[in-house]
Amino acid sequence: MNLEELKRRREENILKHKQKKKAYYLKKKLQNQNKEITTKKKSLIDYDSELFSGSIDDFNLKIKDIIKKQKAHITNREDIIMQRVADYKQKKQEYYEKNKEKRLQYDKEYRQKKKEDLKKYRKEYYEKNKEKILARQKENRLKNKEKN
Repeated sequence: MNLEELKRRREENILKHKQKKKAYYLKKKLQNQNKEITTKKKSLIDYDSELFSGSIDDFNLKIKDIIKKQKAHITNREDIIMQRVADYKQKKQEYYEKNKEKRLQYDKEYRQKKKEDLKKYRKEYYEKNKEKILARQKENRLKNKEKN
């Protein structure tokens, strides 16, 4: 076999593979869409009959009832939520106290690294813009001499 034949076969195989892959994903997509449709049908609520069954007064009463239920749920869970927040703060405080030395060492190393990076950056910047900086400094010196 020559090189051209190998290239042609490789291209054909790649195209076949892409077609199989596309067909597989399209099939999965259709299956997922069918599942979504069936789940939507099961969970559909007829809001017109549920909320708007009568007059606006009935609607307002139902909304107020929903609000009362939500407030009751929140007040029931408020103690649990506050306890979880307090536990989290306590765990966080314990963690920071436990790892204080590690954090301080890391911060020190980080500051040192940033300091070195900044020195390097300033040096490179000065090297790049040396002529401009020197020209500005000369202008400033001349202005200062003229003022005095």
